[in-house]
Amino acid sequence: MTDSAKPLILVDGSSYLYRAYHALPPLTNATGEPTGAIYGVVSMLRRLLEDHQSDRIAVVFDAPGRTFRDDLYAEYKANRPSMPSDLAQQREPLKKLVEALGFPLIEITGVEADDVIGTLAVQATQADMPVIISTGDKDMAQLVGPFVTLLNTMSNTRLDREGVIAKFGVPPERIIDYLALVGDTSDNIPGVPKVGPKTAAKWLNEYGSLDGIKQNAAAIGGKVGENLRSHIDELDLSRELATIHCSLDLPLQPNELILRNPDTHTLIDLYQHLGFNSWLRELRNSEGHNADTHNSAGDTPTTQRGDYTCIQTEAELEEWIQRLEAAEYFAFDLETDSLNYMDAKIVGVSFAVNPGEAAYLPLAHRGPDQPDQLDRETTLERLRPLLEDPNQKKVGQNLKYDMSVLANHTISLRGVAHDTMLASYCLDSTASRHDMNSLANKYLNYQPISYEDVAGKGAKQITFDQVALPQAVEYAAEDADITLRLHEHLWPRLQSEPQPCKVYQEIEIPLLPVLSRIERIGVRVDPELLGVQSRELAERMQEIEQAAHDMAGGPFNLGSPKQIQEILYERQGLPVLSKTPKGAPSTAESVLEELAAQGHDLPRLILDYRSVSKLRSTYTEKLPTLINPKTGRVHTSYHQAVAATGRLSSSDPNLQNIPIRSAEGRRIRRAFIPNDGCLLLAADYSQVELRIMAHLSGDESLKSAFAQNQDIHAATAAEVFGSTPDAVTADQRRAAKAINFGLIYGMSAWGLARQLGIERGEAQAYVDRYFERYPGVKDFMEKTRKLAHEQGFVETVYGRRLYLPEIHSRNNQRRQYAERTAINAPMQGTAADIIKRAMIAVDEWIRTESPETRMVMQVHDELVLEIQDTHASAVAERIQTFMTDAATLDVPLEVEVGMGENWDAAH
Repeated sequence: MTDSAKPLILVDGSSYLYRAYHALPPLTNATGEPTGAIYGVVSMLRRLLEDHQSDRIAVVFDAPGRTFRDDLYAEYKANRPSMPSDLAQQREPLKKLVEALGFPLIEITGVEADDVIGTLAVQATQADMPVIISTGDKDMAQLVGPFVTLLNTMSNTRLDREGVIAKFGVPPERIIDYLALVGDTSDNIPGVPKVGPKTAAKWLNEYGSLDGIKQNAAAIGGKVGENLRSHIDELDLSRELATIHCSLDLPLQPNELILRNPDTHTLIDLYQHLGFNSWLRELRNSEGHNADTHNSAGDTPTTQRGDYTCIQTEAELEEWIQRLEAAEYFAFDLETDSLNYMDAKIVGVSFAVNPGEAAYLPLAHRGPDQPDQLDRETTLERLRPLLEDPNQKKVGQNLKYDMSVLANHTISLRGVAHDTMLASYCLDSTASRHDMNSLANKYLNYQPISYEDVAGKGAKQITFDQVALPQAVEYAAEDADITLRLHEHLWPRLQSEPQPCKVYQEIEIPLLPVLSRIERIGVRVDPELLGVQSRELAERMQEIEQAAHDMAGGPFNLGSPKQIQEILYERQGLPVLSKTPKGAPSTAESVLEELAAQGHDLPRLILDYRSVSKLRSTYTEKLPTLINPKTGRVHTSYHQAVAATGRLSSSDPNLQNIPIRSAEGRRIRRAFIPNDGCLLLAADYSQVELRIMAHLSGDESLKSAFAQNQDIHAATAAEVFGSTPDAVTADQRRAAKAINFGLIYGMSAWGLARQLGIERGEAQAYVDRYFERYPGVKDFMEKTRKLAHEQGFVETVYGRRLYLPEIHSRNNQRRQYAERTAINAPMQGTAADIIKRAMIAVDEWIRTESPETRMVMQVHDELVLEIQDTHASAVAERIQTFMTDAATLDVPLEVEVGMGENWDAAH
């Protein structure tokens, strides 16, 4: 662009400030100072420079104090409330930031910003210089002319002469008369009562001008004509107040308004103080500043902010679709109005095709200042072929959520090639949290814009559909951009590790759509039965509470640790086994368990009370509130990238924690029911981790017991106690079961003694005899500990890797814990891999051969399906086959299958 073609951009800073304040949530820095309006203004200024590439620019603010209009009319702006205190605090920091960015800043006492802008616009026009006035103030429409246009950055709309006519119904030269008639309540310009925009435009078009209207006032009938005639003497004042004065004597001329180089050091200080971290990192990177200068946080960033655009027209959409179709792969991300995947609707979609090159497609931002957007449903239909194409590779971060939300719009996402959350998880499940911001910090040394930066915090946080578009574009497009950059960083690293890469490609990525389908299907629960159970649990809590009060010699709050401390340790004198960090006797569950094991009854009652209370609050009371009104079912969320060993976890509700050892817990399962004409099928791997131990250790005795389909605990008891399986007593089998499972989890002889209620020496003798009978198990444990120390990780049968950062710790407890984890992780992780493989196989069969069958839950080593009762036996047989075929081990897998009218009955 030649200098003569560069526009002079005049920014109405005061308008920017107010509009940013009302558009953005109340953001604050680390010390609690308000920063939202500052962030909004600077975001708009940055976008302005990017869009127009002109260094001729100035930011004009209203100066504090009276103006000539106050002298004209004492009531001018009298109705306008004073500036909010949290906005007033932002005014001076903003001005410092604007100047540090290199913008000429103008503030002239005695006049308004409008008059300064008007004068500069006229002077620039006289010099044949094009002018863009960036404002949201309608008064500025009077300045529009052949060389002057208005730009509203909040709505991304421009007004030339035709635009003014289309918006107001009159040309720019009649805007002053229009404003005089309509008046302005915020400025307290009187106008004519009951004369609105349509009436004012109609009169001006009919009579030509305000003077023409005054001359013909007698001919205007009705109540509005009476109002005109009774206020006709005030119209000249209104016109004068609405007129922008364009002949001020200013200290700067238009050709002097040139963008300077930023004051980098001042900017760094201001960005740090205000908490604008992404801009701070971008600045350091672009300026090549050493991280130690002005930065105690870490290394010099390696990632620059990208070039982000907003898709607002059909032509722009078509251009981006062509780019996406031509790309080998692209990253995308949805912005929604809810985190609940069953209820969420799409607010916008972001795409990235190259690092640093991304766009945001807004579809449902709402609010008075939001710009026109493409129709959501029409646009999604246009995107459907792209999103449903299995050959078009997509990259995302936690794409299971996006897949479920797209399903709310009847779009079936296909072609999921990569998920950066899962890639990070498979590379190292323990190295980091796997959310995008954490990964960007770790792998790209980049701090993305946080959701709170654009939407606020706590009770004042807004949903994304209310976020102003300039901020939405920066936030949303950055998500897609950073996701693509993460993929291009993580994927080569994953490819260099064949085993973890295989887990990623063959287990985690294929499982993603399976979990989405299970979540969306949900599971039916019986709210009436839960209500009955809740009342029964409340009665049980009262019984326990009364018994505890009787035992304590008086009432106390069973939910109060402080009162429990007083009762147990001061009144009853029980031994203090552990203390809190503040030195008080502990009432933690493990401590109460130990006290109960020593024969003290009150700790056992307190534990029982806590257990029943938790069942009631977590399940019988909460589950009915989680029933989706549209489906009548409960929809949990399964998490692939949380448990270090590969196990799935779930939330809202947490299905993994429903207790099965207590009668109350098992009764809750009765509330999980199928649809009419169906049954619930529960298929559970039997002793899967012990079978994996037999496979990994290669112990012949253990493998033989499983091959002969023996009761493994009875077989172990026979080995340990020197008898035959038929002669094993119930106590011996219980002890052997404790040994079998305890050793997998690294239980010591002391822990076994505690669990069985025997002396430590006796427990040690059990363990010694166990290892004598199963020497392969002992060898496996010793080799695994050694390998973990040598390489710092262990792997499952399928190559899932678990790193052990504490394996070389000088802290003995931490090191021993890492060693126990090293032994357990290959078994627990392999069990997780096996059931995930089974889920993938079962899901494929359901989709291709048995669509009436529905997988509704995965809990530990169990799959739960809803099946038609007329096909129950055949389905049960197929499910059992898929699960047993999910792995090939040196010992057979056994799957116990049951069916019933509820989850409990299916066991």
